Amino acid sequence: MKRARARARYGAALPLLIIAGSCVPAASEPAPRPSPAAAAPAAQPRPPVASPSPPQRADFILRGAAEQGAALVGQAPSGVTMLTLDGQPIPTDDDGTFLIAFDRDAATSAQLVATLADGRTIERALTVAPGNWRIEYINAPYRGGASSDADFERRRPAELAQIAAARRTDHASDGWRQRFIWPVTGRRSGFFGSQRVYQGKPGSYHSGADIAVPAGTPFVAPADGVVVLAAASPFTLEGNLLIVDHGMGLNSAFLHCQRLDVKVGDRVVQGQVLGAVGQTGRATGPHMHWGMKWRDGRLDPGKLAGPMTNGSARPNS
Repeated sequence: MKRARARARYGAALPLLIIAGSCVPAASEPAPRPSPAAAAPAAQPRPPVASPSPPQRADFILRGAAEQGAALVGQAPSGVTMLTLDGQPIPTDDDGTFLIAFDRDAATSAQLVATLADGRTIERALTVAPGNWRIEYINAPYRGGASSDADFERRRPAELAQIAAARRTDHASDGWRQRFIWPVTGRRSGFFGSQRVYQGKPGSYHSGADIAVPAGTPFVAPADGVVVLAAASPFTLEGNLLIVDHGMGLNSAFLHCQRLDVKVGDRVVQGQVLGAVGQTGRATGPHMHWGMKWRDGRLDPGKLAGPMTNGSARPNS
């Protein structure tokens, strides 16, 4: 009876031992590895992160001084649809940045007006500081390189028409945003705004900065721009003349050049060699005359380039 009960207990346990033994893999068979998909859950797409909105401007931001012969860069209030200076439209870049400048004889006050999308206007009154100009006496004929007064009167209108047409050209350039450099460094021999008297005959005020250096000295682009005039033959007063458009109505003129290394339509970069200094046109010695204009206003290059140092002109290698 005991043996029969023991056999019954053994028979009941045997299936359990067999089942338990079947769960142990054979020593010669490696354990199965989980698949990569089973090892890590699939990556879930992240929601897009919104770019931070640019700060909103409730008023004008201006960099620079409002002075006769100077330029300043500003940012218009956010949402501007139209900007004017004394009633004249002023273009703005995509980020609201704009350029304004003041002629040598500009009035002592100016008014900036921004019109917003909702019709509101924001105004800024500007006080324009006067310049301090000098008188210079020049021992050179008023007619410059013309052979006679009659020759000068015959040639001059066509030259002025070429200059005016070149300065009306407006290219997309960001040169106006840059800090300008001097095209060449040397002794300052003429100053912007001074009135000149040519062999006793009063002339118009000096419209640029003169730097006396030896003929053949290379000069460079003070900022990025596009060449809009490169004289094929010397003009009566300017000699070999080069004009570069820096965008937003701002341009540079380089007078009396010995040689021009660029042509109309060329895009130039700050520091690029443009030509060589000379003594062509109305000049008493080799020098670079650098003139600047914004629209019809004549500007002092020194106010844009700052004090001249040995490293002010940086030719590109």
